Amino acid sequence: MSIDWFPGHMVKARREAQEAMRQTDVVIEVLDARVPHSSCNPLFEALRRENQRPALKILNKVDIADPALTRAWLDEYNARPGVRAIALSARSRPDVAKIPDECAALAPGRGTVIKPLRMMILGIPNVGKSTLMNTLLQRKVAKVGDEPAITKMQMRHDLGVGRWLVDTPGMTWPGVSQAVAHKLAATHSIGRNAYDDESIALDLTSYLLSHYPDRIARRFGALPEGADGSAVLTSIARARNFVVRGGEPDLGKAAAVLLHEFRNGVLGAITLETPAEVAARPPEAAKPRPRAPSVASPPAKKRRPGRDKIRRA
Repeated sequence: MSIDWFPGHMVKARREAQEAMRQTDVVIEVLDARVPHSSCNPLFEALRRENQRPALKILNKVDIADPALTRAWLDEYNARPGVRAIALSARSRPDVAKIPDECAALAPGRGTVIKPLRMMILGIPNVGKSTLMNTLLQRKVAKVGDEPAITKMQMRHDLGVGRWLVDTPGMTWPGVSQAVAHKLAATHSIGRNAYDDESIALDLTSYLLSHYPDRIARRFGALPEGADGSAVLTSIARARNFVVRGGEPDLGKAAAVLLHEFRNGVLGAITLETPAEVAARPPEAAKPRPRAPSVASPPAKKRRPGRDKIRRA
């Protein structure tokens, strides 16, 4: 099943983000620490570089990501010019409170009444941007829920004298590759109606068996050598008595359980990509939506010489 999820409100949000970027000093991009590359919208990178803006990249959900790989990704991003990367949990008030100062360090000379520090926060859906905003402002200013794309409009917030922040809706990009789309579906950054749980769970389980077999065995029991994703889902279904008519294992329910437990950290601290793996594949690029065909103008009518002479008279 091919995944293509780019809700209509994101078209407007993308246009507004492009306009707001011109009046921004520092771009804050919230990433999912479990998929630091796949959750990095190439459209944001293109806009940021075009406008020559420094970036603070925040690897959120660090508490359920692989610590060793989080360090590797921080090294990767911090080696890039104009980029500062930090890792945190959006629910940690002390860590989140440091964000404005981190931005100030990227924009020397800004942060006064005359030259305020203008920050803009971006991120794909469900990376924890709304939770981070609520923690930063110490009040509920953004809706938080289990479904992606809840925030649908920009909001500006004052962060004290000489500092303000623009919050934007979560945005994906058109033409996302299927490899990236499957990871975003696994982390629940794509709407449920755009994918099939079983397909995503099989893909996720294949990666876990290859990179984190101990987590699978510890949670769902030992599997025979050479077991694949289908065997894992079958094992889950039988252990929890998920059956369909005829007594066959209900792999759909088993898939939903696996995805839920991965997303909530029940399986342990897991990251689904490494810098080396990403470097080995083609770069992700935002593809423009096809434009509607333009209507050709009718051919100009030929004027008769006589009529032209009359008009000039």
